[in-house]
Amino acid sequence: MVHAAAVLPWFSNAAFPLYLAPMAGVTDVIFRQICKELGADVMVTEFVSAEGILQADERTRKYTEFTEGQRPVGVQLFGADGQRMGEAARKIIDRSRPDFIDINFGCPVNKVVARNGGSSLLKDCPLLEDVARGVVQAVGDSVPVTAKIRIGWDETSINAVAVAKILESCGIQAIAVHGRTRSQGYSGLADWEVIDAVARAVSVPVIGNGDIQSGADLHRRKATSAVSGVMIGRAAMAHPWIFREAKHFLNTGEMLPEIAADERWHLVLRHCKLAVESNRYGSEAQTITAMRSRLMAYCKGFPRAKTLRQMLCHVSSLMAVEDLAAYSLSSIELAET
Repeated sequence: MVHAAAVLPWFSNAAFPLYLAPMAGVTDVIFRQICKELGADVMVTEFVSAEGILQADERTRKYTEFTEGQRPVGVQLFGADGQRMGEAARKIIDRSRPDFIDINFGCPVNKVVARNGGSSLLKDCPLLEDVARGVVQAVGDSVPVTAKIRIGWDETSINAVAVAKILESCGIQAIAVHGRTRSQGYSGLADWEVIDAVARAVSVPVIGNGDIQSGADLHRRKATSAVSGVMIGRAAMAHPWIFREAKHFLNTGEMLPEIAADERWHLVLRHCKLAVESNRYGSEAQTITAMRSRLMAYCKGFPRAKTLRQMLCHVSSLMAVEDLAAYSLSSIELAET
């Protein structure tokens, strides 16, 4: 039986929270706001380098920003020095008081692994323990510390259960488990048998992550594993309504109607406008250019999606996105007449 830690109130009263997974370049303060409105329960920032925080790098600092309406929210750190990670965590807590600090032991990206961060620590359990213990001791009782891991470095070294036990012994209060190895990246299927084994091996809440793309997926994983919540990542990039739909299915066993094209475009345009107004990425042209990959993700499932994606590769203004929205909606209307 998995007992929710009293220190993490979003697991209390038999709650089954839905986390928005931290994704670099995706889960900024604006996208988190959108997902919160659509039903996500817990937010985690894009991962940030502990060294960047300690060096007062303004570019790094913006990744840790959040609004009060996004709580509960955690700031995710990566690094390989327990003392420095602890110092960075304290600095963040003193500045913005997040609801928790999350340690990234799962990122598979080469530039992070090359710095001995993220999933590389799964190969070095003593160092992983040093990092986890260093952060927990530095933070003390100020806020909980959680962690995210993968099930192992590769298929020959799946060690998530052992890693989770180490993290629990260090005082980590919850563990998110992505059901793939580092070598898999995002290919293949997530191994929920390993996720379930982790959840049964520790007494802290375990959050399952991997291949949750619908309310039915959520229902199945809740019913067939010991996880205390789930984390949704890539599915939310294209379809942030998944949180609302998944909760509805969990509560009623029914699927909500498909999101209409005009509602989808309304959200896309709102996201663009909020991004431009935020000035986070520079000028309007710089912002829309930076958002191109996000806009292409939103197109999944749209009629003539391939053509839309080709057009979105070149947009650099709000007006251009608005024109594409009008074109798309008029094409759908013509196809239906």
